[in-house]
Amino acid sequence: MGLLDILLGRTKPVAPDLDQLFALPSAAVTLEAAASFTPTGRGAVCFATVEGAAFEQTHREVQALLDADTDRDGPPVELRRDGYGYSWLVSERTPDQLPLLVNDLHAVNSSMEVNGFGPQLLCSLAGFQDPEGRSLALVYLYKRGTFYPFAPLPGQGQRRDNALELRVKAALGDDLRIEPDLSRWFPVWGAPGL
Repeated sequence: MGLLDILLGRTKPVAPDLDQLFALPSAAVTLEAAASFTPTGRGAVCFATVEGAAFEQTHREVQALLDADTDRDGPPVELRRDGYGYSWLVSERTPDQLPLLVNDLHAVNSSMEVNGFGPQLLCSLAGFQDPEGRSLALVYLYKRGTFYPFAPLPGQGQRRDNALELRVKAALGDDLRIEPDLSRWFPVWGAPGL
């Protein structure tokens, strides 16, 4: 960063730090103690859909790598597209296997990054639920290197539980690098893995 950048207020984008994903299991302990949310065992990586043989080969390699895991009890890793045209690679584990789910999410992100598809990576999420059945996702923004909570309200319509999201933000501030810019807490309506 040069002097002109400093004077004009330009900043360098934060580099992704995929190792931040490994903080999720300890954050889950804090989340359960503070708000009674426990892991669902579901998670997903979202990326902009790319056409072409190189991307298809990377997708097949990632899926084969994760499906080869002999400890996997749930369904195989699955590729889904949402209503907005984004692709999601979804992994399901048992709720007590959050560290293995985090390994899956890290492996998907790392493989795509190594194969030149890092710019297409958007976010990763891990799903949580409370005893009342409310859903919560901890979303990792790949391009920002930060997390934020997303809590959709049950029922029809696309509404969020903003109070819960802010409570989770306060509770996890010491466990995760939380995105400070609330305008970047994008809704992930209908996200597989939530």
